[in-house]
Amino acid sequence: MKRLLSVLVCLSALGLSGCSGDSAAQDTPGSNGEDTSLTVFAAASLQSPFDEIGAAFMAEHPDVRVEFNYAGSSTLAQHLEAGAPADVFASADEVTMDSAAQADLLAGEGSELIAANHLVGIVPKDNPAEVRSLADATAPEVNLVVCAPQVPCGALAQTVAQASNLSLEPVSEEQQVTDVLGKVRSGQADAGLVYATEAALAADEVDTFELDDTEEALNYYPIAPLATAQQPELAEEFIDFVQAETGQDILQAHGFQAP
Repeated sequence: MKRLLSVLVCLSALGLSGCSGDSAAQDTPGSNGEDTSLTVFAAASLQSPFDEIGAAFMAEHPDVRVEFNYAGSSTLAQHLEAGAPADVFASADEVTMDSAAQADLLAGEGSELIAANHLVGIVPKDNPAEVRSLADATAPEVNLVVCAPQVPCGALAQTVAQASNLSLEPVSEEQQVTDVLGKVRSGQADAGLVYATEAALAADEVDTFELDDTEEALNYYPIAPLATAQQPELAEEFIDFVQAETGQDILQAHGFQAP
């Protein structure tokens, strides 16, 4: 009975001072067994390698939990500018990262390049529209899908088309490259323009064709710590990890090129 009474007294006082032992755990970060959380905003095209990099990073930092938010780079930048909490930002192009820097979202000396990726054309395996080039893909009767112009893969598609003196008139403009891939692999589109790394993820369902002016079809991926990071030191450690041998090996195993 006395033991039950003491427990009830302890619980009633918890909102004011806590019980012996518990209050010490609450006052000391990490001592209550909870992991430290690191939030990474990353371009959708980085999802496969970054999931693997995050697992490798957590294996070396067992008290850290890396949480990823994947979306189109411009969408992520908009969320960050609106105040979304994050520690690290990895973009699919330098233009979006430059915009983030101009908005004073970045910490320290700015961003560093971690990878490069190039654009390719994709078609369903049966290739009903017989598309074998960008010129074929831009024909009026072809249902072409691309990323929206404000998204890095969409801006790159426009650059490639202009270099080839072609005009893109897609039936759909998507907010992230994974959605372009999804529409082609499901047969909703005759052709699409995606990163080579995305095409490789669906090699059993789509075929690819190379684009002319391949130098114009290349994007570089920057990464940076954020000015409002809750874990600034850990953010720097994660960025170093991505740039080091393990991170670079994982990126290149997923089809990315060295920056």
